[in-house]
Amino acid sequence: MLIRPLDQPGDLGWVVQAHGELYAAEFGWDTSFEALVAKIVGDYATGHDPAREAAWIAELDGSRVGCVFCVREDDATAKLRVLLVHPDARGKGAGNQLVSTCVEFAQSVGYQRMALWTVDGLRSAGKIYEAHGFELVESTPQHSFGHDVTGQRWERAL
Repeated sequence: MLIRPLDQPGDLGWVVQAHGELYAAEFGWDTSFEALVAKIVGDYATGHDPAREAAWIAELDGSRVGCVFCVREDDATAKLRVLLVHPDARGKGAGNQLVSTCVEFAQSVGYQRMALWTVDGLRSAGKIYEAHGFELVESTPQHSFGHDVTGQRWERAL
């Protein structure tokens, strides 16, 4: 497993496509989720601060199998975004390595805490977040991506 910076042609598009396809296949989510990921990726691509924001790709045998972004929420808070591990790489440590890389980067550039937003039902991701010291701080029922879900905000000190 190789964790590398998101910096190669095709990386941005892969993040959007992989999210759209996998979440539709696994959870039946509609294209509004893919549109949200496209906005997050587009905002990062056109205006991130490289001194305080970064993104990574996980590769297995030369193929992209995962990603994570670290973006600024405010001066003190980094936000972990768009964590994804393709089914081909699940159980091989990609999720843990991506989250570790993201947390270590946020610490190294001076953030005081890290937050993320997800939905209930993504149990593997929740286990990874808990293992990295995140705590669930808020749950909000909502209708998103064509389904009734419970949005979750997780946070941890850095």
